[in-house]
Amino acid sequence: MSFTGKYQLESHENFEVFMKAVGVPDELIQKGKDLKSVSEIEETGDDFKVTVTTGSNVITNSFTIGKEAEMQSLTGEKIKGVVVRDGNKLKVSLKGIESVTELTDANTIVNTMTVGSIVYKRISKRM
Repeated sequence: MSFTGKYQLESHENFEVFMKAVGVPDELIQKGKDLKSVSEIEETGDDFKVTVTTGSNVITNSFTIGKEAEMQSLTGEKIKGVVVRDGNKLKVSLKGIESVTELTDANTIVNTMTVGSIVYKRISKRM
C-alpha cells in the first residue's frame, strides 16, 4: 500500500503529557490540543515528502528510506535521522523519540511516538 495522500487527525492519546516531556511550551500545547492537523504524504519509490499542517504551523520533512536526512522535530529543532521501512511501517528515532507511522488499512494511518515510558498515539483518516 502507498502512503500517498492527505490525512486528517481523528483522535489522539497522551498529547499534553508527551508534548511536555519533549519540551513544547505550555502555551503551544494548549493552542494545539484541540486542532485537527492535516498530514500530506507524497511517496515516490523510496523518496517521501511529509507536510503536517496544524493551524498556522507547517512542518515539511523530505527523506529517502535508509538514508540520513535532516528533519524538523515537534519543537522546531533540526535533527538528523534515518527512516527505515518495515512493510507498512515507517520508523525513525530522533533525539530519543521513537516514531512509528503505520498504514493500518487503505484509509488509516496510526502514528505512535514514544519518549521514555510515554506513548503518544495519533490516528488519522484519509480525506
